[in-house]
Amino acid sequence: MTGSAVAGPAGRVVDHLVAALADFGVRHVFGVDGANIEDLYDALFHSAAPITGIVAKHEFSAATMADGAARSTGRLGVVAATSGGGALNLVAGLGEAFASRVPVLALVGQAPTALEGHGAFQDSSGRSGTLDAVRLFAEVARYCARIDRPEELGEHLTRAVSAAVRGGPAVLLLPKDVQQSPLDPAAMRPIRPRPPRVVDKPGIARLALVLDRARRRGKVVVIAGDEVARADARAELADLVRVLDASVGVTPDAKDVVDPRTRGFCGLAGTMGHSELALALRRSELCLLVGTRMPVLARTGLDEALRACAIASLGHAPPHLPSAHAVTVDLRTSLAGLARTLGPVGAAAADGPAPRLSSLAVPESDGPGLRYRDAVRALDRHLPDGADVFVDAGNTGASVVHHLPVRRDGRFVVALGMGGMGYAFGAGIGSAFERRRRTVVIAGDGAFFMHGMEIHTAAQHRLPVTFVVFNNNAHAMCVTRERLLYSDQYSFNRFEPSFLAAGVARMFPTVPAYAAATPDELAAALHAVARVAGPAFVEVLCDPDEIPPFLPFLPAAEPVPTGGVS
Repeated sequence: MTGSAVAGPAGRVVDHLVAALADFGVRHVFGVDGANIEDLYDALFHSAAPITGIVAKHEFSAATMADGAARSTGRLGVVAATSGGGALNLVAGLGEAFASRVPVLALVGQAPTALEGHGAFQDSSGRSGTLDAVRLFAEVARYCARIDRPEELGEHLTRAVSAAVRGGPAVLLLPKDVQQSPLDPAAMRPIRPRPPRVVDKPGIARLALVLDRARRRGKVVVIAGDEVARADARAELADLVRVLDASVGVTPDAKDVVDPRTRGFCGLAGTMGHSELALALRRSELCLLVGTRMPVLARTGLDEALRACAIASLGHAPPHLPSAHAVTVDLRTSLAGLARTLGPVGAAAADGPAPRLSSLAVPESDGPGLRYRDAVRALDRHLPDGADVFVDAGNTGASVVHHLPVRRDGRFVVALGMGGMGYAFGAGIGSAFERRRRTVVIAGDGAFFMHGMEIHTAAQHRLPVTFVVFNNNAHAMCVTRERLLYSDQYSFNRFEPSFLAAGVARMFPTVPAYAAATPDELAAALHAVARVAGPAFVEVLCDPDEIPPFLPFLPAAEPVPTGGVS
C-alpha cells in the first residue's frame, strides 16, 4: 500500500491517529523522520487540524522536546521515531519522563508485519531472536502496546493517553503496514482518558488533624516538589501555606512552585540548598512534604533535621523516608480541601521582596574566565519577567539552580529524574514551540557537544530561545570528582580548547553569537541578545576547577550572605 494522503474513503490509521491527537489538544509532534514513521509525517502534513510535525536532530532531543512542552503547559507531549536506532535513541529521554512522571506519548514505527522474523531491516518484533521492542519500552513506560490491527488503534490510544496523563510516558508501536491501512471512522472514538481516582480521603482527613495539632504546638515547614507544578497547584499550595502560617521551601526541581516573596520562604532543599530551610526544620514541630518523594538530591544536608521532626506527606507516592503519607493523584483539589478544612485563607499574599538567603561558601577560584556566581548575577539583571528557564544538570546547573532567582510568571525547569546531559536543549525548544515566549537554555559545554546541534531546530523555526553555554573545556563535574575523590592524579575529562560562539556564528549565520570572559563582556552580550527576536547564543568562558555550590563537594560548607542573589 502506498503512503498517499488518504487510502480509500475511510482514511488511513495515521490520519485518524493525527486527528485524534489534534482533538485532544496536541499541537506539535516532535521526532525524527524515517522509513517506518514517514506515513505519520505525511498525515501531519495533510491534516487540516492545527497540529504540526517538527523534525529534531536526534531522537533523545525530540523526546525532551515533548517532555519540555509537557512540563511548561501541563498538556500531553508527543514524540515520534522510526524503528531501529531511532527507536533506541528514545530510551534515555523516556527514562527522564518516567522518573519525573511527565506525560509523554511516544509513537514508534516498526517494520511491516509480513517481514517480521524474516530478516527485516530494523526488526524489533522479538521474533526469530530479534530485539523485542515491547519488552524494551515497557521498562521506561507506564503503558506500552503494539498495534497489530487497524481496529486496535482507538482502544490502545485511549489507554496510552490515560496512562500518560496520570504521570509518565506511554509507547505505541506502529508497524508500517498498519499505519497505512484504511480504518473505518466508526472504529475510532475521541480520546477520553480515564480520570485518575486514587485519593486517600481518610488519610487526607487525618492529615488535616495532624496539621492542626502541629500548628497549635509550634511551627510547620512545608517542602514542595515538582508535582505541584505538574498539577498546576501553585495557588492552592500558597493558600495552604498562608492558612498554616508555615515556613516553606522547594526541592531543586521545583523552584518555580512558590513565589519567593512569600512570607516564610526559606529557599531550596538539598544539595544546592539554603541553610535557612535547615534552620527552619530544626525549629519546627512538623514538616509537610507536598508533591515530592524527597530523593537524595532533595534531602542532602537536611537528614538530621528531618529525623528530628515529625514528617507528613501528600502526593502520588510515599517519600523515601518515614512519614505519615496520604495518597492523591489530584493534588490541586486535595490542597484546596486541606486549606478549607484548616481555616479561611488569609488576605495576606506574597508580601514584600524576596528574602536575601545565604548562599553556600565555595573555595576561591583564580582560574580563567568568569566565576559562576558573577555570571548568574549578570543573567539575573538581564533576563525578563515571564522568561522560561531550562537548566542542565552538572556544575553549571548546580550554580544556576542555587543562585538564579525565578522569573516572575516563568517556568524554571531542571530535570533531575535521570539528569541526562543535554536535556535542556530539546526541552527548552519544545517549550518555546508551545508557549512562544522568551526561553533561556543554560548548559555546559559537555552538554552542548552532546545535543547542542538542536540550535539548528531553533534557527530553522526562528524560536525565541537564548542559549547560554558555560564553556570550561571540560566535563566539569567529573573534573571536580577527579580532584576531590582521586587526588587530582589524572583527568579524563579536560578537553582541548573550543570556541563555541565562533563556531555557532559560522554554522548558523542567522543566530547572533557572543563570547564573554569578563562581567562587562557578558553584560554587553546579554544586552545585545535581549533585542533579538529569534534564537541567540552566548558563550560564557569559565574555570573547570571552580567548585560549584553543591553540598557533596563542600563537606565543611558554611553559608555566606548573598548580597541580593540567592
